[in-house]
Amino acid sequence: MKVVTAEEMRDIDRKTIEEYGIAGSVLMARAGLAVANKVRELFAEKRVIVLSGCGNNGGDGLVAARNLFDWGWDVKVLMMGRQDRLSPDCLAQYKTARQFRVPVEFRTSINEGDLKNAVVVDAIFGTGISKPVTSPISDLISFLNRSDAGVISVDIPSGISSDNAWVMGEAVRADYTVTFGLPKRGHLVHPGAEFTGRLFIEDIGFPEALLKSDELDLQTIEKTDAAVLLPERSKYSHKGDYGHVLVVAGSRGRTGAAIMTARACLRSGAGMVTIGVPESLVDIFQAKVTEEMVLPLRDTGNGTLSEEACAGIMEFLYERADVLAIGPGLTSDENIRNLLKKLLGIITVPMVMDADAINSISGETDLLKNVKSPVILTPHAGEMARLLKGRKSGGPEEACRRAEIKTDIINTAKSFSMETGAYLVLKGAPTVFSEPDGKVFINTTGNPGMATAGAGDVLTGIIAAFLGQCLNPVDSSLLGIYIHGLAGDMAASEKGMHSLVASDIIGMLPNAFSALHDK
Repeated sequence: MKVVTAEEMRDIDRKTIEEYGIAGSVLMARAGLAVANKVRELFAEKRVIVLSGCGNNGGDGLVAARNLFDWGWDVKVLMMGRQDRLSPDCLAQYKTARQFRVPVEFRTSINEGDLKNAVVVDAIFGTGISKPVTSPISDLISFLNRSDAGVISVDIPSGISSDNAWVMGEAVRADYTVTFGLPKRGHLVHPGAEFTGRLFIEDIGFPEALLKSDELDLQTIEKTDAAVLLPERSKYSHKGDYGHVLVVAGSRGRTGAAIMTARACLRSGAGMVTIGVPESLVDIFQAKVTEEMVLPLRDTGNGTLSEEACAGIMEFLYERADVLAIGPGLTSDENIRNLLKKLLGIITVPMVMDADAINSISGETDLLKNVKSPVILTPHAGEMARLLKGRKSGGPEEACRRAEIKTDIINTAKSFSMETGAYLVLKGAPTVFSEPDGKVFINTTGNPGMATAGAGDVLTGIIAAFLGQCLNPVDSSLLGIYIHGLAGDMAASEKGMHSLVASDIIGMLPNAFSALHDK
């Protein structure tokens, strides 16, 4: 499903009215009715307080109030402003509500008596908010958030930026949000997602051609999208048909990352997986593997790879493997940095870069611009901050950069892919994927329990497995992040978020694949 900014939604609204001849008043009537129906469906209480602003969002609230009142509910509307400040459509709905004898008061405060045994419909601000909420409305919202009243927001919780999910001073914490036509960025990206509650997307008559326009370059990854990407397996196939992935990972004291990447790769359908490891650690890896194979590579003598390992990696890729996954547990010393620079200059197979592979090219993103084969990078916010600004790790500067990325993950991902030509999986809440042509996708699976060591290594293996099964970089990434999050959700359901570890995600991959097959 497409995801829009406030401006994109306004454009859809305008074209619906001007080009398709559907009046704005009709859209407002349908929106308000959708909200009223959702209130009736979700709440048993018959007492409703509608907090309406002076704009079109307030008009939607007035329509909802009028319908609920007409159905016999105890309804009161509190208008957050003066009558002479109402927009034309909101004023029209105000007059209609008064004709229905809906109780309406103009005031900007609420009290315990207002909220007692009441459902609150939040229709104060819509998607167009552009400046911080101030007193007295901020005081009202703060009072509401401290109450135990059930809250349903119209279009977006008041005080949340539609475009970047920022809290504009103060914002309503809704239990439910009813939006229209398409979800907005502020519903799906944090912190806005935390204020949205359960999101309902209602059809109020926007033309499908506008809702599915190619001009909208952001969309979600849903179960139906992921299910159609699953690679088919022929009855007459063999392991060679499903790809051979070389996982270059691990160092002394960090062998687990390599093992988890390889096992996730096999669990995701790769025909064969070989782990390329420092030759001094071969015996350790041989004791840990079962289905995986081990490739000794030149090392420094300290349990880390030497830059001279490049020759062994390239020889193996040329003779046997189809995909390279590199980074988990490598360390990022000078040898690894030189190794990555050499590989990026000569690699001819699809490549997934994670963890220390990303850290090793920090501040040198130009290296990605002339790579001959597709490259997928899978950083978290900290790795992304170092990638963009330099390899210095930690400290207040990196913390600030990480915070900046988290507050604008969509545009950060989009601009990076367009500038470098690389595919980017920016891990977080939510995980975002971007491709070089500017399209961006928001994943809809995953949970806070997956914020655990090794979860990213598992994702690297999953994506590499799909590349080995001949999916292109976009489909491999989209299916990879969806099924990774789905397996994580299943693991959290069984183990709980606090106890979830990365190997639990691997263990749930069979269940996640089964769930997609049951589409």
